[in-house]
Amino acid sequence: MGADQSNRLDRRTLLWGAAAGLGAMALPARAQEAAESVIPAAQSPVRNNISSFRMLDWQPYFSSLRNGAVLVDITSRALHYWSEDGQTYLLFPTSVPLSEDLTRRGRTEVVQKVVAPPWRPTPAMKERNPEWPDMVPGGAPDNPLGSHALYLSWTYYRIHGTHDTRKIGRKSSNGCIGLYNEHIQQLFPLAKVGTQVLLI
Repeated sequence: MGADQSNRLDRRTLLWGAAAGLGAMALPARAQEAAESVIPAAQSPVRNNISSFRMLDWQPYFSSLRNGAVLVDITSRALHYWSEDGQTYLLFPTSVPLSEDLTRRGRTEVVQKVVAPPWRPTPAMKERNPEWPDMVPGGAPDNPLGSHALYLSWTYYRIHGTHDTRKIGRKSSNGCIGLYNEHIQQLFPLAKVGTQVLLI
């Protein structure tokens, strides 16, 4: 295999994180068939949260990959990312909003990227929980935004990390989409200001 071909295959990877927190594994995108053949759906007697956690194609959701694209599927609690050149695809488990009234769906985009973001409760959160602090500084171990955050064009909405790994794969947020810190750290340098985001 030539160096060119090897580099192409290395860039076309799937970084797959198990909802049980086993971490991300890098797989060639062509490994989907092999992965699906390990445990055929018909033979799986238990329906877990991860049962809908599968690779998707971007075309049904976006007209192009301009600036890259992020799809968040609230039902399967998964985040999908495609790079602008189509060579990189990421699939991560997420936390999703606690209830339907906290959930927002539709199209938005990344408007800011912040390392060690400070956290401030929204006015509605502060009203429900007056004992919460007005601000938790970035980098603090109890900061709900974790190590990195992608701010969306919707006020108060973020895709961010979390130090509380129990939240991933669950309805546990006040509206944001949470990722394991190691996963937001992988997504962060690839997503850019202007990356398309769709929540369904």
